[in-house]
Amino acid sequence: MNDLPETPLDPETGPCLVLVTGLSGAGKTTALKQFEDLGWDVADNIPLSLLSGLVAEIARQGGQNVAVGVDSRTFGFSAEVLHSLIEEHRSQGNNRVRLLFLECDEGVLQRRFTETRRRHPLATDRPVADGIKREKILLKRLKEKADILIDSTLLSLPELRQILIGQFSLEDQPALSTTVVSFSFKKGVPREADLVFDVRFLQNPYYDLTLRPGTGQDQPVADFVGQDAAFEPFMDQLEKMLDLLLPRYQAEGKSYLTIAIGCTGGRHRSVCVAENIHDRIERKGYFTHLVHRDMEKSGL
Repeated sequence: MNDLPETPLDPETGPCLVLVTGLSGAGKTTALKQFEDLGWDVADNIPLSLLSGLVAEIARQGGQNVAVGVDSRTFGFSAEVLHSLIEEHRSQGNNRVRLLFLECDEGVLQRRFTETRRRHPLATDRPVADGIKREKILLKRLKEKADILIDSTLLSLPELRQILIGQFSLEDQPALSTTVVSFSFKKGVPREADLVFDVRFLQNPYYDLTLRPGTGQDQPVADFVGQDAAFEPFMDQLEKMLDLLLPRYQAEGKSYLTIAIGCTGGRHRSVCVAENIHDRIERKGYFTHLVHRDMEKSGL
């Protein structure tokens, strides 16, 4: 589950420094590139002895937004020192320092390092799995103290980028951004999901051989799912629920909401419902993004 801040970034309230850290292979480089694309100033692996001066300078200048990568490769790295630095500046009234932590399951990290043939920074002379375990222990305190925690285990690169855009874009956006994601229960519930809906009660196009090769984006499949007597009542009730929830989440200061729609294979019913509810939310004026996580993967 991803832990995202309850208040959106407001570029009008002063400078912001985001310290980007986390497990090697979990997406830190991608995150820093996205910050750069969003118009932030970006630096990576500044020695901790110099970082305090940078934080103080950003606080003095005003209006500057900076993302800095800090991890186990950083010269003089210490989780305790980094956490103390953050707390020191917050105690001085600089509350615009945030800690973003990226994590990922060990098995997925190991596969990423194997596929890319990269060396783990803490496993130059030992198996990758050992380096991953050492780094998890090293960064444990930072993970516990993170303001923003993103688990990239099941996220594609576009999905990770979209989460970062929703959190850190400097452009004016509605206070609440939503992502509607379809998925396969066989592949696991999206960890970033705030609301999860199971649509396996709807008739399954998979068992119609003429519809099986298609997806919920194809009109014949959408018509088949829509003919289920439960489809329209469900969609109407879901829309009414979101009409109640979205303004309340927005009033509470929540900046980003992920709505996950699941079926068995993530190809037909969940895609159809996700497309439908995305359009309904968008018509109400919310900024919304649509992701079909498992649509191109085989399944029932």
